[in-house]
Amino acid sequence: MRDLVEIGMGRTARRGYDFDDVQIVPSRRTRSSRDVSTTWQIDAYRFGIPLLTHPTDAIVSPAMAVRIGELGGLGVLNAEGLWARHGGVDKLLFQLSAAMDEADDAAAIRLLQQWHAAPIQVELLTEAIGQVASSGVTVAARVSPQHARDLAPELLAAGVEILIVQGTIVSAEHVSRAAEPLNLEEFIASMDVPVIAGGVGDYRTAMHLMRTGAAGVIVGHGAGASTSTADVLGIRVPMATAVADAAAARRDYLDETGGRYVHVIADGGVYTSGDVAKAIACGADAVMLGQPLAAAAEAPGNGLYWTAAAAHPSLPRSHVIEVPRSSIGIDTLLFGPSADPGGTVNLFGALRRAMAKTGYSELKEFQKVGLTVRP
Repeated sequence: MRDLVEIGMGRTARRGYDFDDVQIVPSRRTRSSRDVSTTWQIDAYRFGIPLLTHPTDAIVSPAMAVRIGELGGLGVLNAEGLWARHGGVDKLLFQLSAAMDEADDAAAIRLLQQWHAAPIQVELLTEAIGQVASSGVTVAARVSPQHARDLAPELLAAGVEILIVQGTIVSAEHVSRAAEPLNLEEFIASMDVPVIAGGVGDYRTAMHLMRTGAAGVIVGHGAGASTSTADVLGIRVPMATAVADAAAARRDYLDETGGRYVHVIADGGVYTSGDVAKAIACGADAVMLGQPLAAAAEAPGNGLYWTAAAAHPSLPRSHVIEVPRSSIGIDTLLFGPSADPGGTVNLFGALRRAMAKTGYSELKEFQKVGLTVRP
């Protein structure tokens, strides 16, 4: 039963829960972590860990996408980001760091807006995708709904194997009087590669996206310390509730179609290894990580983090923030060993241990683990 709260006469609101509000409850015999599998497969693509990177230039360069792929995750390039618009991106990112040092993040936001005002250059985008493709790892790229139709043919020709159509909020069919809207169902049907779409924040929108033929649905919009969507738009997604709702939509859609499984990907509210475990426990198949990876020594943002919404020309919805950068490599960040008791290192080693402590050996089984809500 939905937990409804009366907020005024004739107006109710549903109570929602974040990952901080729920706890995993061990209720089965324990097992060795060596007997636990964290493998995740979407369509024909199999990964060693249930990880996609949030598509921001702060953490994903072509080289970083390759490294993430080598470690068993999926690095997602932003096809509308700096690598698609400029050569010498490393120099630009050092300029961004200097802007943060000299003033505040308003100066950095203005730089991002200026750089993203440059047109997308297909040859640069093709080169970036080619760098990832030539390494042999799975190639993924993100486009916004408004540019999906134009950029998708170029991306597929360059070697993209999984396409992400992602915005702050994505619906099955965008309505616009100014231009022909993107019909997501028709778009996905025309693609020769699996399409992951989002973000969504409730059961109904998740179900609508599943019915378009999407291989995966992104829940959330990358909310973290940098995002200001709640301040700017008043929109915020309680991630534990939203993931559980999307998982319910997945179950109902599976029954509706007689067996078509759509993956649920949690994007936002995941800061620690405990959050990774709780996202899976609430029903996610994988997590999309952003800010936690910005601390890696290889992250191109040089200790800064922002989302793609920071560069919006008229209404930015992400700050540029400084993250505690260390000499720890991305491999250690994901798999340890860790000397940090705060859950920010060995993210997926900890997931394996959480599954072992609760007696589960597969990710899909772990989605059934017991949960309690913080009083």
